[in-house]
Amino acid sequence: MSAFDSVDALLAHARAGLWRLSVPEAQEAVAAGALLVDIRPQWQRVADGEIPGSLVVERNHLEWRLHPGSDARLPQAVEGQRWVVVCTEGYTSSLAAASLVSIGVDATDLVGGLHAWRAAGLPVVAGGTPVEHLVHDATRGAA
Repeated sequence: MSAFDSVDALLAHARAGLWRLSVPEAQEAVAAGALLVDIRPQWQRVADGEIPGSLVVERNHLEWRLHPGSDARLPQAVEGQRWVVVCTEGYTSSLAAASLVSIGVDATDLVGGLHAWRAAGLPVVAGGTPVEHLVHDATRGAA
């Protein structure tokens, strides 16, 4: 295992192993079957809102909930499922996605996070969705 001399070096290493997605690329990935997973803690989701249709899995449970071989996996965590990890600005999501990739899960992250999603004019709904639930999509009924 390598030691990193800074958090920036750790982040650069994590991102080097990912094909990170822009907002339009993330939309295309979701249309093709990928799932967005929001790893932010509840206080951030309440403060900033949530992306409709995303699955809420806070960072501290992520690997256990998304690995298809885990006894603690969620129903969505099936072999071959692609995940797009979302945080506020796209930093923590890179580290989390790299961790998922390291255990064989098909994952990447959203460049710019929720802030980029919102800046692109895409829907964001009020936060507070319970952990391990899909965020409600007001435009289509429950997600």
